[in-house]
Amino acid sequence: AVETNLASKDSHWVYVNEEITDNEILELVHSALGRMTVIRQIFPLSRDNNQRCMRNNHRISSLLCDPQEGYLQMLQVSNLYLYDSVLMLANAFHRKLEDRKWHSMASLNCMRKSTKPWNGGRSMLETIKKGHITGLTGVMEFREDGANPYVQFEILGTSYSETFGKDVRRLATWDSEKGLNGSLQERRLGNDLQGLTLKVVTVLEEPFVMVAENILGQPKRYKGFSIDVLDALAKNLGFKYEIYQAPDGKYGQQLQNSSWNGMIGELINKRADLAISAITITPERESVVDFSKRYMDYSVGILIKKPEEKINIFSLFAPFDFAVWACIAAAIPIVGVLIFVLNRIQAVRAQNASQPSPSASSTLHSAIWVVYGAFVQQGGESTVNSVAMRIVMGSWWLFTLIVCSSYTANLAAFLTVSRMDNPIRTFQDLSKQMDISYGTVRDSAVYEYFKAKGTNPLEQDNTFAELWRTISKNNGADNCVSNPSEGIRKVR
Repeated sequence: AVETNLASKDSHWVYVNEEITDNEILELVHSALGRMTVIRQIFPLSRDNNQRCMRNNHRISSLLCDPQEGYLQMLQVSNLYLYDSVLMLANAFHRKLEDRKWHSMASLNCMRKSTKPWNGGRSMLETIKKGHITGLTGVMEFREDGANPYVQFEILGTSYSETFGKDVRRLATWDSEKGLNGSLQERRLGNDLQGLTLKVVTVLEEPFVMVAENILGQPKRYKGFSIDVLDALAKNLGFKYEIYQAPDGKYGQQLQNSSWNGMIGELINKRADLAISAITITPERESVVDFSKRYMDYSVGILIKKPEEKINIFSLFAPFDFAVWACIAAAIPIVGVLIFVLNRIQAVRAQNASQPSPSASSTLHSAIWVVYGAFVQQGGESTVNSVAMRIVMGSWWLFTLIVCSSYTANLAAFLTVSRMDNPIRTFQDLSKQMDISYGTVRDSAVYEYFKAKGTNPLEQDNTFAELWRTISKNNGADNCVSNPSEGIRKVR
C-alpha cells in the first residue's frame, strides 16, 4: 500500500500479520500518511525459569526459553509454531504408546490417489486435540472447535502529537478469556495533559535524580538529567507536577503475592501518575506498566576500590628479567678484562718500537671503570688507539645503546601497565576470587538478572551460579544495598 501510494492521508489500514517486527512497524508508520492499526500475536512467557524451560519433563536450551538471551526474539513466528507442532505431535505419539493404543501403519504412497488411508489417523487426530503442552508460543491446547483458548493478540495504532509527531503505541490486548483489554479510540497526545498536576514518583540516583538545595518551608526540590527531561515534557505538554520519592526507595519488583513494590507498585496502586528515574525496561515491568521510548542505554559495570599503591624500591629492575641483569653484570668485568689485556699488549708493542705508551688505563680496575662508564653513558677519560680496542669498544657502545633504549621503553610500559593493573576485569574473574565481597542493589534489574541466570539449571557456565551464591548470601543482607549511593559509600 505504501509503495503504490494507497496509504494516503485520509486512509486507515489494518494490518493483521503475526510476523511483523517492531522495526517494520515503525518503518510503516513513518512512511505512510494515513492511520494504521496493526494486529499481531504475542507470546507471554512464564516468570519461573524452571517452568519456562521444561517441555514434558525434558529441559531445553536456555536460548529457546530465556527472553534475556535475545535469540528467542530473533525467531520468526512460523519457526515457533513449527517447533510447537513437532512437540505436540511427539506428545501425541508418546501418549499413544503409553496407552497401548498404537495402530500399526503400512507404507503409504502420497502420489497414488487409490492409497488406503491409515486406520489410526482419526484416533491420532483426537489424541492431538486432547493434548496440552507448553511450547515456545505459550500454552497450547484445543477446544472442541479446534481453537487454542490461550492465544493472545496485541493491537497497535498510530498516535499523534504536535510536539513529538507520529508514533506507534499499544492500544489494547485481546484474549479469549478476558476479551479486549484497552481502547481502540485514537488519542491525540499533548492536549489531555494541559493544566493537569501529575504526581511523579522517583528514586535517587546520581546523575539522573538528585536532591537540590532546598529552602526551608518549601517543598523538596530535585535536579539531574531525568528532572531536566521531566521539566522539558512539562513545558511542552503544559502540565505541572509534584514529585516525591518512593517510600521503600526501590525501582520495582514483583513479590511472591504477585504485588509490586517500589515505583512500579506506586503506579499500579495509582498513588502516582508518572515515574521517572534511571529505571531499566524489563519484560516483567513492561507487562504491567507502559514505558516511554528509552533515551539512554548503559551496560553493567563493576565498581571496585582502587588498590593501594605499594612502594617497591626494586621496581627499577622490573623491566628486565633477573637473567638479563646477570648477563649485563657479567659482561662489564669481562669486557673490562679484555680491554685491560689489549691495553697491556699495546703497551708492550709501544715499548719495543720505542714509542710513547698509550694513555689507556693500565690497571684492571681502571679498565672496568671505563667499561662501566660507557655502559651508563657517562663517557671515559682514556684514549683508544689500537684497531682491536676500537672494535671492542665500538661493539660495547652499540650494545649499551640497545640495552639502554630497551630499558627506557620497557620501564615506561611497565609503569603504565602497573598503574592500570586491575585483578578483576570480567564476571569470571569476580566469581573465581574469594578475597573481595560483592553485591548489587536489591530488587533492581541487575539483581533480577543475576537471580535469573544464577538459578537457571540449564546454564552450562557456573559463573552466574557462583555470583548469585555470594550476592544472595543471607537473603542479600550481607553484600547488597538498598540504593546506588549506599553502594558507592560501601565501596569507598
